[in-house]
Formats: sequence, structure tokens, C-alpha cells
Amino acid sequence: MVPSLNYQFWRVVVRSLAQAAWDLKIFNVDRVPATGPVILACNHVSFADPPLVGVGIRRPTHFLARDTLFRNPLFGAWLRSVNSIPVDRDGGGAAGLRAVLALLNRQEMVVLFPEGTRSVDGRLQSAKPGVGLIALKSGAPVVPVRMFGLFEAWGRNRKLPRTGKVIVKYGHPIRFVGGDGPTATSIATTPKVRNQWVAQQIMNAIQTLGPEEEVDQFPCHR
Repeated sequence: MVPSLNYQFWRVVVRSLAQAAWDLKIFNVDRVPATGPVILACNHVSFADPPLVGVGIRRPTHFLARDTLFRNPLFGAWLRSVNSIPVDRDGGGAAGLRAVLALLNRQEMVVLFPEGTRSVDGRLQSAKPGVGLIALKSGAPVVPVRMFGLFEAWGRNRKLPRTGKVIVKYGHPIRFVGGDGPTATSIATTPKVRNQWVAQQIMNAIQTLGPEEEVDQFPCHR
């Protein structure tokens, strides 16, 4: 899918602002599949997480946003124009699940946060089972993504951002349905256990990503 001009414009604007404010570095964008359904699963430390996950990828990315943010007609229209989908506060309701699965069924890419809420101290939190359910139902590959430095620059207890270095790093795709990756069906006996197991595998993959700078930096090549 070709990004809309509005989406592309705001992606470039946000990336430019982030590079100026935070010395933004993006690594391993080439690991993100160029086609087909994709789940980008990222740790959650800031309001700025959703746009920063997608600014390095020319391929359009879809985001979930609290439905209360759409109450203002103008702001709501802008959110929709940059591929934001309204869901309830937790994003774990039936409507949110249907919205995400519909996007993946249309071969789109979606950003999800396995922890469900922003970290209070910058450390990784436990995964909620919702991301595991979506990964299993959709069969989409999951690309782990990790933010470094963003909590210090604009964590949930900081009203205004401050300067610093921010790194976005993408991991290798993981498949939980078919393929050569780990499978849940052989080790979990109930859907609830399977969903939680997959969610934890995703968080483990996020945790393995380190902040080290690498030579294969591919800024915005897709």
C-alpha cells in the first residue's frame, strides 16, 4: 500500500523534529517485511512511542489511539488521516481486537504495545495476553521493537520533553503460526495459556535488543 500524501508528510515532519530534538537513531529497518501483515511490538515508555515506531518506515503504519482523543472533530480527523484507529482506553476490548485483525487481514502493518500501558520507571513490564491472541489469530509475523533513551527524554512523569539521544531498534520477525519460529500449541493446553506464552515470547525478544549502535543503519528506506 502506498502511503497517503498526508501520512507521508507528517511522517517526515515528526522524524525531522525528533532528529533535531533527540538525535534520533534508527537501526535495522531492513528487518521489517516490505509486504504482508506485520505486527510491530514495542516497549511503551512515552506518548511519543507510536509515531517514532513508524517514522523510519515508508510503508504506512497503523496505530491504536484512545477513543477520547477523537472527541474533538478536527483533532479526530487528523488522527484518522495519519492511520490512527479509535479504541477504548485499554485497547483490549472486542472492538479493538476486530479493528486490528481487520487491518492485518488487509495485509497492513500495526503497532502494538504488549505491556498495555506506559512504564513508570522505564523498565520493561509484563506482557498482556492480547498481543499473543492477535499474533495467533492473524498469523502475522511479529517484529520486536525497542526504544532507548525516550523514557529519559519524555517519560510519563515528564510534562515537557528534554533533549537527549533516542534509539529505535528493530529485531528479526518472529512467527508463531507455521514457519520455523516457536509454536504455542505444543507447550500450552488452553487458549489463555497460549496467548500469555506468546506474549511473553514477544517481550523476551524485545528485551534481547540492545542499545548498541550498529553499522547497518537504514534510515527510512522503506
